[in-house]
Amino acid sequence: MTKRPNIVFIFADQHRHDALGCAGNKLIKTPNLDRIAASGVRFVNTWCQSPICQPSRAALITARYPHELGVMRNFGPDMDSRWPTFMKQLQLAGYKTANIGKTHYYAEGLSEPEGKKDMREHAARVAAFGFDHVVEEFDRYVHAMDGVDTPYTSYLKSEGVYDRYRDQIKAIWRLTEQHWDGITSPLTKEQDLTSFLTREAGSWLANQSVADPFFLQLSYVQPHVPLMADPEWADHYKETNIPRGPLDNAAQAVAVWKDYLSWCGHHANAHLLDDDYVLAGARQYYAMISLIDESIGQLIGQLDAQGLLENTWIVYSSDHGEMLGDHGLMAKFNFYKSSVQVPLIIRPAGGCTQATTDSLAAVVDIGPTLLDVAGAEPLDAVQGRSLLPVIASKSDVHDALFSEIQKQSRQAIAPTFRAVRNDRYRLTLESNTNTICELFDLQEDPEELNNRVSDPSLSALRSELTQRLSAMVVST
Repeated sequence: MTKRPNIVFIFADQHRHDALGCAGNKLIKTPNLDRIAASGVRFVNTWCQSPICQPSRAALITARYPHELGVMRNFGPDMDSRWPTFMKQLQLAGYKTANIGKTHYYAEGLSEPEGKKDMREHAARVAAFGFDHVVEEFDRYVHAMDGVDTPYTSYLKSEGVYDRYRDQIKAIWRLTEQHWDGITSPLTKEQDLTSFLTREAGSWLANQSVADPFFLQLSYVQPHVPLMADPEWADHYKETNIPRGPLDNAAQAVAVWKDYLSWCGHHANAHLLDDDYVLAGARQYYAMISLIDESIGQLIGQLDAQGLLENTWIVYSSDHGEMLGDHGLMAKFNFYKSSVQVPLIIRPAGGCTQATTDSLAAVVDIGPTLLDVAGAEPLDAVQGRSLLPVIASKSDVHDALFSEIQKQSRQAIAPTFRAVRNDRYRLTLESNTNTICELFDLQEDPEELNNRVSDPSLSALRSELTQRLSAMVVST
């Protein structure tokens, strides 16, 4: 009997779909991800189910939509460890499982604690979702909070560099005028959080053998803000002219969507986003991705040296994208492709003929795909679908994709925006009022500049997509 394959799932935070060499980006250096894509399948039309961290991650582990789970915002209710998850199914199938890095399964981390707080106390809570081994880091803002300890802050203190790092993070604190400043880290590349998490993953992998199948989820915290990269990669990009994306918003005639985009602009410090400012941030963003890529190369080398690579599937994706100045915005929170579309690369054990597919795919598909790979029992009543039929025969598993987000609001009923796309069009709806906000032809208008929400020639299409979106919500 052939041994079941190992699985290494690398999940970055806020990596936009086009910041990859294999996606045609000639400025960014991602040779290791490009090599994975060269012996795997790259899905170019992959959506997250919410363009924000916690709801997207809830959808990932359960293969269900955020509204089914009651997780529609960051820092809302904690996720429920009683949920069926794909990691629990892998455990039942005999897999050793580990998470190294960010999970965001609980809401703590936004405000400073009273007294001292060791984030390692959450390890058991995270393990209950289906992990035998946990080393978690929340984000880099947590590292600068008074009284907070994590595995990484302990390491920085042992290196004697924690104070410099903390002071730098505080200088570009979230929700301040400096939130989106691009600035180089005071730490060396080896001291960077990405390198630290890679070493932790390598330590766990060193104890794995060819005898027992394993699942490693390596959840990098970067390239999420703060836009602060290590000095070596920052130096590489210091003269790189990274073109800015589309600057003009589509004409917005719908009041509820205008109001929401105004909130997004406030969060993004839109008044600061001139070309030079965005370029400084983009250089740091690219540099963080290149360090992730370099680290992935180190892990692949370790898998090969241990004789594990030929029996290991490698999957790379992200929870959502990053606007990076597109449409005058930073961050995510919307359904422009810079925000909702994510990279997805799947390399089978031993590799396969390189392929790039236009088939629609989703973050909720990742868990069912990995269970299919492992020969494990599938999750019941889920929205995700295994993508192995796409890889094997290029047959589609979706004819439409779904995403949603709820505005942080003090209103009794918070505006809730949902989006649907088929192979050509994307529609956005405010669900409480059933107001259509956006309609884009992604084929003729790939930069999403011409909002055709009021185009009379598309009335039948609007009705069709609205009905499809409603059916997706009602059925779940």
